[in-house]
Amino acid sequence: MKKVGIIMGSDSDLPVIEKAVDILKTLEIPYEVHIYSAHRTPVEARDFALNARANGFGVLIAAAGMAAHLAGAIAANTTLPVIGIPCKGPVFDGMDALLSTVQMPTGIPVATVAVNAGANAALLAAQIIAVSDTELQAKLDAKRKADADKVLAKDKDIAAKL
Repeated sequence: MKKVGIIMGSDSDLPVIEKAVDILKTLEIPYEVHIYSAHRTPVEARDFALNARANGFGVLIAAAGMAAHLAGAIAANTTLPVIGIPCKGPVFDGMDALLSTVQMPTGIPVATVAVNAGANAALLAAQIIAVSDTELQAKLDAKRKADADKVLAKDKDIAAKL
């Protein structure tokens, strides 16, 4: 199975990344987590992206706040799918990161999830890998059913109470 590479621009993004890691662990998808900054460690970020396919990665997730150039910098150096997680920052509540992540030029796509949506980034990465992995497809189907069953159980509970 291909690995998921997770890159965060700063350790302040760790709470968001932990949600992604939890999903990947549950689905038994191998992953690596790194801190590389598009601005402070551009050489290391570039090298990671350039070598990601050869190193067994199938999807990359990049989380960053504020200017949030990390996902774009990673995508510029690989043709692997890149999923950007805009992270909430101290000034514009994540809107700056969202706009930076989603506004990529033609030819350098970045799939973008909601602000701080680490779990959805991991699920999207899993769905991409599952295109060619029937065992993972089954795990995703089971998770989707379990999630639906939880909602339906809550529906029954609320109907009984009210």
